[in-house]
Amino acid sequence: MSRAERTTPVTARARPTAGRAVPTHNDDVDWDSWPVADYLAENYREVHPSDAAVITHHSAFYRRLAPGAVGRSVEFGAGPNLYPLILAAAASRRIDAVEAGAGNVAYLERQILCGPDASWLPFHALCRELNPALPATLAASLAHVDVVHGDVRDLPPGAYDLASMHFVAEGATEDRAEFAEFCRVFVRCVAPGGHLVAAFMENMPTYRVGPASRWPGCPVNPEIVTEVFAPLSRELSVTRIDADPTLPDYGDSGMVLLTAVSAA
Repeated sequence: MSRAERTTPVTARARPTAGRAVPTHNDDVDWDSWPVADYLAENYREVHPSDAAVITHHSAFYRRLAPGAVGRSVEFGAGPNLYPLILAAAASRRIDAVEAGAGNVAYLERQILCGPDASWLPFHALCRELNPALPATLAASLAHVDVVHGDVRDLPPGAYDLASMHFVAEGATEDRAEFAEFCRVFVRCVAPGGHLVAAFMENMPTYRVGPASRWPGCPVNPEIVTEVFAPLSRELSVTRIDADPTLPDYGDSGMVLLTAVSAA
């Protein structure tokens, strides 16, 4: 799943029922038709200021972990975004990139098996500048990754030591309750005391990627994210960054960044 995921297309748009719109849920969407090429072209062909801000924030988190200290981590709804996988390689001996969309899975597999696109090299360079424990090459960083084609909701509880999520829960549904449930599943997939790191689009409405496709969005902010995660975690830190004018106008107001430790 993705930065706006930065995950999945809408097959059934919100429908009026008795004067109220019915929200689109994750299972209403054909995630196999996610427009990978359009999404990458709009978001990840260069390091935007928001990317640099997220990488800086997350690098400070990963620097607190010794190289190789994390036995198994997961990128929860990986989408085609490689920089979260690069960041995790500094601390993780194994990284599962779990993704439901067939197009995103195919892209990730090509990047690992055939070699990554050159556009990801500046991302790796920035990640390694901020955390020298990262493997020296992009290919070596991605060598830690196993691509898993599956639904994140099927992840077994407590299977990981660290979970990372980028632009997924708020980009998979228009329903606030389903957003919260995705967050609960995210926390549940790590063992008690496991590490959590995440980024959310702030106030993301339903949005478009490419010339036509429309995707669900659930507007959230630091207060909502804190409300959802506070009962589930400790050492919770939630901050935000402003909207990035160099990116397409998806209707968001910035990003919400989180680190925490699982309490359950």
